[in-house]
Amino acid sequence: MRIIVAGIAVLLASCASQNDAVRESRDYYGTLEPFAAEAVYFLLTDRFVDGDPSNNFPEQGGGPDTRTFNRPIHVPGYEPANMGYLGGDFKGVLDNAAYIADMGFTAIWTTPIVDNPDEAFTGSRVPGRGPGGDKGKSGFHGYWGVNFFVVDEHLESDGLTFADFTGQLQRAHDLKYVLDVVCNHGSPAYTMPADQPDFGELYDAAGELVADHQNLHPSELDANNPLHAFYNREPGLGELSDLNETNPEVLDYFVAAYAQWLDQGVDAFRIDTIAHMPHAYWKAFSDRIREKRPGLFMFSENFAYDATAIAPNTWPENGKISVLDFPGKQAMNRVFADGENYSELADYLHLESGLYDNPYDLMTFYDNHDMDRMNAATHGFIDANNWLFTSRGIPVVYYGSEIGFEAGTNEHTGNRNYFGQDNIDGAASHPIHAALTRIANIRKNSVALQRGLQVYTGFGARSASFFRVYQKDGVRQTALVLLNGGDEAVTMEFGQLPASGAWKDAVTGHIVQVDDDFTGLVQEIAPHGVRVYLNDAPLTHPEFVKLLDEAQAAKVRRKTP
Repeated sequence: MRIIVAGIAVLLASCASQNDAVRESRDYYGTLEPFAAEAVYFLLTDRFVDGDPSNNFPEQGGGPDTRTFNRPIHVPGYEPANMGYLGGDFKGVLDNAAYIADMGFTAIWTTPIVDNPDEAFTGSRVPGRGPGGDKGKSGFHGYWGVNFFVVDEHLESDGLTFADFTGQLQRAHDLKYVLDVVCNHGSPAYTMPADQPDFGELYDAAGELVADHQNLHPSELDANNPLHAFYNREPGLGELSDLNETNPEVLDYFVAAYAQWLDQGVDAFRIDTIAHMPHAYWKAFSDRIREKRPGLFMFSENFAYDATAIAPNTWPENGKISVLDFPGKQAMNRVFADGENYSELADYLHLESGLYDNPYDLMTFYDNHDMDRMNAATHGFIDANNWLFTSRGIPVVYYGSEIGFEAGTNEHTGNRNYFGQDNIDGAASHPIHAALTRIANIRKNSVALQRGLQVYTGFGARSASFFRVYQKDGVRQTALVLLNGGDEAVTMEFGQLPASGAWKDAVTGHIVQVDDDFTGLVQEIAPHGVRVYLNDAPLTHPEFVKLLDEAQAAKVRRKTP
């Protein structure tokens, strides 16, 4: 199949001579956010690798209803899963940090590190295929905090504290650490047949009890009881203790708790369930945290597929907290799992809509722990990663996706299953892993792919092409990205390119020289392949520069839904 990228060809053919050089003083960039240079590998620590069996505590919790370790669940019609701890820990992550870094990732985000209950929950209802139902679950995932000042006992090892862990990630592997932050809720708090230790309780840095739900429905909490003052008196998510964002002591508690982790090697925050607390809370929280760490990058989960719902979190008046790009996740699943046309990817980008504070700072992903894993074939994951690591945004990949692990499963049917050393040791031979490693390392070494404007994005049914352009403070790079998501090779033709000199394909090393003898680029892209041509020369086409000027001005926020 031959594709002539007509729009780009017409644009560049209309330009003046390549000798009409453009002033190099013009700045072009998608973002100047330092964290935009990162690519994030997200993992559930307990489900990654058991590096230290001594912190498994297999007898914790007592009898079969409350023990915390190895709690199988089997939803009829689906593969087995597990609701208990399975042994993953900091040592298991550190032992495999080189594996993560070698793929091209530069940051690790783990599930929360804070202390969780020491029993399985006996309230609620038995979980099924859909969301909801916490009966029989342990806090292996880390989101049921009891003491936010203390690391859970299942994670650290002798000689490996949390600070040791982050320090070794950074020093030995050049990996940043992203802390998962929860302020909206603590642990499950009511519906237990009999009140259980830890559940619905909250402890401070001194280990003193500061809040206790006492197994009461939120409507039964007493406004005059100091132990109830931390909680709202209306239900929130499930049976979780819902923290009272209007109580100044709640804000003080979490600012103190999370500020202490900054001193122990944390490089960025991921904020859970941000939509369940008002913007005023997050503005106050982020301001106080950034008093301690100016410029700290934060991103958040607002589980909504409507860009107008998630964009306000990014605005400075609401804390300037980036978001996981859920509309992008939805579009990527349509294209890479369901086989819809690549044009479905266009709408979520918002490159010039002015809706987000900066769309280039969004965290882009195609699945995670709170939804079905992407139900794609091997080539679907390859195509998704080729798009994810070249288009706008900061890529996040969920553990195991590098081999298509448990594709299509949800929380209770395999999404959060144990990965293990055998899968890691065998990953190098998997085609998804090989393709991911290639494109992630290309992005790791390209400022244009990390921070450049994305312009002239064109789509075929199963293909895409676009430029990424970065030019600021003497650093200059233009990338031409060509993507083929089809089962047959395609040939793309470009009559002109926007800069003279060498355009080097980062995938193959092939060099195209643009000079007076240049007659156009004709490039074949293999099935489910990618080409990334990089050029560091000044841009020489005034019409292309005019397009960049317009894109640079249009990316800033100017709309309020």
